[in-house]
Amino acid sequence: MPRKPAGKPAKPAKVPVHGPQHTNQVRIIGGQWKRTPLPVLTALGLRPTPDRVRETVFNWINHQRDAYWADAQVLDLFAGSGALGFEAASRGAQSVVMIDSNTQVVRQLEDIKTKLKADNITITRGDALTSAQSAAARGQKFDLIFLDPPYQQGLLERTLPLCSKLLKEGGLVYAESGLALEFAEQDAPEWMANWEIIRADKAGMVFYHLLKYQG
Repeated sequence: MPRKPAGKPAKPAKVPVHGPQHTNQVRIIGGQWKRTPLPVLTALGLRPTPDRVRETVFNWINHQRDAYWADAQVLDLFAGSGALGFEAASRGAQSVVMIDSNTQVVRQLEDIKTKLKADNITITRGDALTSAQSAAARGQKFDLIFLDPPYQQGLLERTLPLCSKLLKEGGLVYAESGLALEFAEQDAPEWMANWEIIRADKAGMVFYHLLKYQG
């Protein structure tokens, strides 16, 4: 009887999909679910953070956290494909709360969570602004918040100020935008007040930033 070659890597988990609109995917790039593909609901216009950008961003975060994730409490306010939230969970985050307003997206995230047996993830259907306000009112605090909202809708400008009330001391916000958030001091908008840009870069038309609140 032929034998399987030793040391062959296990195949990544297959994630179930809903309907025919999955023509794109991203992959988890680190941690226990490394190389697991995540299907993207392209019909809904989701814009997941590309793999190489996520690799850079998580290198930034690892540097800030000394690569220690075991006590990290994470909030993903515009979860979309789940690429950012599942990446954090894969690396060992204590808890990840994913929020999205679209029922189909939430169903897909639940499918992935079930397949991965990701007990450290909570998925909620809801409006990002309302959810952030409610979390702040309850006194919830997070070590890391992901903000990757649809562009040109003023959502980053409205959610970033709320994050100052949701962050633990020394906490971080990762923000994606269609525009750079680096301004001359006299030109900085009010919603960027007291936010320090720790790292920033650009990939194509996407600007991405790691922020810390200095209020």
